[in-house]
Amino acid sequence: MKLRRLVSILGVVAVTSAPTFPLPFFYDLYTFREDGGGTMVVAAIAVPVETLRRERRADGIHYRFDVRFVVADTARRTVYRSDDSVFVAMPYALPGEHLLHTYVEVHAPPSRATVQRVVVTDAARHGVGQLYSAPFPIPDYSGTELMLSDIALGLPGALGGWTRRGVTLAILPTSQFPESSFDVYYEIYNLPAGTPYETTIAIEPLDRSDVADRIVRTTFSGRSSARPDASLAELRRVESALPEGRYRLTVTVRDETRGRVATSARVIDVRGWGEGTTMVPALPRGNRRVGWE
Repeated sequence: MKLRRLVSILGVVAVTSAPTFPLPFFYDLYTFREDGGGTMVVAAIAVPVETLRRERRADGIHYRFDVRFVVADTARRTVYRSDDSVFVAMPYALPGEHLLHTYVEVHAPPSRATVQRVVVTDAARHGVGQLYSAPFPIPDYSGTELMLSDIALGLPGALGGWTRRGVTLAILPTSQFPESSFDVYYEIYNLPAGTPYETTIAIEPLDRSDVADRIVRTTFSGRSSARPDASLAELRRVESALPEGRYRLTVTVRDETRGRVATSARVIDVRGWGEGTTMVPALPRGNRRVGWE
């Protein structure tokens, strides 16, 4: 009965009318510590151009889609949501397999009883869209132990995109990565300024039999330049392109003073998007916290 009620509430909050025709898209979620003890949840979303309607205008070709991102906490009976629109005008039509990608975010307290829902609709065609939903526990980054955030990946040379702590990342879902060099962003928590530490980034192919001989590792050493809250943001560049396939990227940080170790990992699917990608900012239509009885 509780599950049925939750589905009903999410249906009202997340989408006013269910899409009639599908609009496939790709997305991934990343979490980071928020000032004040909460958690930031970032959704990276990518839509192939071929799934959107092209609109011819005097200034060129327009593409438009709307994004609704919802996180529902079934324990606190609270919903956190963001409503955004994405618009891009091009002087010419983009190839069908070109990816338009963007990001949206919500802020919520840590909870093991959360469900996420992402809805993308074609703003130029009524009833065309797609909805994905699944359980999504929000991690708790409070405490004093050494911790790492999620690993976020983006394309190098970003002129715009998701901005966090002085870093701009052309963030992409890890399920749809092109064959190119890429940026790796993560945050280290509870590593006080001045502490010597070592970071290792390992990339392991998951669809080959000779894995042991193909794991690539890079190690960095330094002293923490953490903020007063002992958190440190790091952006690393992987210069070599990966061939198509599935990989596990693991970041390991070792506190050289106390011997503490923290690890975070992410699976990457390299698809080889030969038609390119374009980062497009999402324009907020609303970002709010909703409660229910």
